[in-house]
Amino acid sequence: MIKKDFGIWKMKRRVLIIDDEISMRRALQNAFEKEGYSVTTLGSKKELSQIAQNLHFDLALVDMILPDGNGIELISLLKKSYKNIKINILTGHGSIDTAIQAMKEGAFHFFTKPFSVNEVLNICEKAYKQTQLEKENQNLRACIKKQYSFEHIIGQSAPIIDLLKIVKKVSQTDATVLIQGESGTGKELIAKAIHFNSSRAKKPFIPVHCGAIPKDLLESEFFGHVQGAFTGAYKDRVGKFQAANGGTIFLDEISTMPLNLQVKLLRVLQEKQFEPVGSNQIIDCDVRVVAATNSNLAKEVQEKTFREDLFYRLNVIPLHVPPLREREKDIPLLLKFFISEMNKKNKYKITKISAPAVSSLLSYNWPGNIRELENLVERLCVLKEEGTIELEDLPSQYKKISTPPLSSFHIPDAGVDFKCTVSQFENNLILNALEKTNWNKNQAAHLLKMNRTTLIEKMKKRDITQKDSEDELPEKSSTL
Repeated sequence: MIKKDFGIWKMKRRVLIIDDEISMRRALQNAFEKEGYSVTTLGSKKELSQIAQNLHFDLALVDMILPDGNGIELISLLKKSYKNIKINILTGHGSIDTAIQAMKEGAFHFFTKPFSVNEVLNICEKAYKQTQLEKENQNLRACIKKQYSFEHIIGQSAPIIDLLKIVKKVSQTDATVLIQGESGTGKELIAKAIHFNSSRAKKPFIPVHCGAIPKDLLESEFFGHVQGAFTGAYKDRVGKFQAANGGTIFLDEISTMPLNLQVKLLRVLQEKQFEPVGSNQIIDCDVRVVAATNSNLAKEVQEKTFREDLFYRLNVIPLHVPPLREREKDIPLLLKFFISEMNKKNKYKITKISAPAVSSLLSYNWPGNIRELENLVERLCVLKEEGTIELEDLPSQYKKISTPPLSSFHIPDAGVDFKCTVSQFENNLILNALEKTNWNKNQAAHLLKMNRTTLIEKMKKRDITQKDSEDELPEKSSTL
């Protein structure tokens, strides 16, 4: 008898046996039940309709010749009724043509009577393992699709809402996309959202960081090579484009790609073909290209460091991911999300982040964008472990510095972002007044010498609410 793999077979396995010979049904039933299967036996096609609707079968053994039908007919019927079922055909009149026909219809194996019961059990073991792997892959794809669904991208600010509107439309097409934005803004997350919400979602998503691969290996990395193509090419290798066939390839930091390779990438985009290094064989590829960069490609085209024709090929659908400093409204949401994730991951008990601490972080410029924010939250949670994150818990560079009078404000040689600076200054004034008056809007408006209604309108516009610091931590699965 076969050895049971309890690591894989944790649940009761169910097998359906359909054969008009009573002796055959009993022999197979005894053998499978000894191996821990739950067995259902039938003597005809008609009896199949009498099975309870809530039953599910992992495997089926079906006789080719039945009183009211044949095994080939039952293959499609069983596959429609039972997802992932593996069907094996039994026959006393085996022929190569019949076996080929059964396999074309989706049979897993074809047994010719008389057969060894141990052989049947071993083949069914392999079929069951394959079924479990298929289920795991389906569950994984479902989890990934959920993780990169638009509903799970955190952000309520106008720039993110506008971006997602375009991304939803783009995902339904095969158009080439160029994502531009500063480092740490979530460009790869947008690329994954495009892929996993497209018709290519079941095919590979292959990310390639162009700047992380040595220039002399980039061509081989992209298009593969044949044995002997260069020193060290000891065997054939499949490139990223071939690996991504049918799916999406994400070319991160495309601006770092050498000019000679840009020509070959242009050919792939135009002709959907490429040649592996050292080979004359032309390989067709059906790949969607999504590229990303934190550089100004249009400027690089003018400076002749990036090909103009490739730029226009990539820039079919341009997307701009806004920096975090332009998404003030999203910072409290992101803070809560990252704290929640750290609590779940490391069993911390951080309850919230105080209003003064949030206010201080809203005033920060975030040069590292979301990546910097995530790293900061991890640092704070590791050091705090429980309770409320207060203003004094923040590293010095994140603590709000009181804004000096405008007459003494010094503009550095590098200049300032006027709109951002004025916005932060006004935001600080409002928050300081509210905190000073314990969030009494009448008193805060009096301190600021403005009407209460004006203050309330400004608070709404800037999404300033005392409730933000008390809200439950959100449970989301991805961030942007």
